[in-house]
Amino acid sequence: MENHLKKDIIKVTYSFRIIIEGAFFMKRLRKILIFLGIFVGYMATIGMIFTNIVMFMKKKTDDEILARETREGRLTLDEVHSLKKEDVLIQSRFGYMIKGWLVKESEQKKFIIISHGVTQNKLNSIKYMKLFLERNWNVLLYDHRRHGETGGRTTSYGHYEKYDLESVVNWIKDKYGDDSTIGIHGESMGAVTTLLYAGMIEDGADFYIVDCPFSDFEAQLKYLLKVDYKLPAPLVLPFANVFLKLRDGYSIKDVSPVSVIQNIKNPILFIHSAKDDYILPEMTMELYKMKEGPKQMLITEKGKHAYSFADNKEAYEKVIDDFFKKYVRD
Repeated sequence: MENHLKKDIIKVTYSFRIIIEGAFFMKRLRKILIFLGIFVGYMATIGMIFTNIVMFMKKKTDDEILARETREGRLTLDEVHSLKKEDVLIQSRFGYMIKGWLVKESEQKKFIIISHGVTQNKLNSIKYMKLFLERNWNVLLYDHRRHGETGGRTTSYGHYEKYDLESVVNWIKDKYGDDSTIGIHGESMGAVTTLLYAGMIEDGADFYIVDCPFSDFEAQLKYLLKVDYKLPAPLVLPFANVFLKLRDGYSIKDVSPVSVIQNIKNPILFIHSAKDDYILPEMTMELYKMKEGPKQMLITEKGKHAYSFADNKEAYEKVIDDFFKKYVRD
């Protein structure tokens, strides 16, 4: 009987132990599941917010751009309305039409394509157009995808835009001949697009002028997260990158001019303002250092982001004249 009692006590104790351990396990499991739920929710929230900002950044309207450009003395409404331009429609490989203006004042087969920055459109490019028209170049201004009159659902900071730029270059070559002299001027995102086109698709223009590009999208995002949002990049970018890949089909690392700059053999003029605190001038300096072959650089003294020409007009025009004299055939 004593042995039976011992066995019963052992069975009860063992069963009780299993119940206790099971309860502790379920408690731990609930905590793990709660943590995973919070983590997935955080990842989804960060990913959606970030990609919405990147893909659908608020664009400036025509009225806002014209008001700024006229207020700051870079053009007049009469100049815009009297512009002798040919409307251009170019098919994008992504199914929409790229819309632009061709301003052709020279019979020579010399063309400058102007690639604007994010949130802007071709109206922002008129100030640069005037500079090149004065130097006897024909000028094609166009709207990036999702900007101005061009179709497209998202902005990709050069990733998809580089293919549209290829289409614009090919349109000129098809219409005016492969022997045309073609240059590309890009501002900010337009400069990044220019470098990605030349470094990843084809070195298809005769020269490039890139004004205030970033050297690497990931590095630029890390900087903006720190400065504008006070957020550590490791808590944002890994999740944001997953959602960017899922929603728009590319990775942050796919947008990196510095990784392809050595593929560009034709001449590049780099321009940046020393006081630019949105895209730091060190990024252009890095690109200039990595570029092999013909190149030139101007770091202007004055001007915020994308204001090198506006606030340093004489120096800007001089460096372009010097660059043309040195590297561009008549």
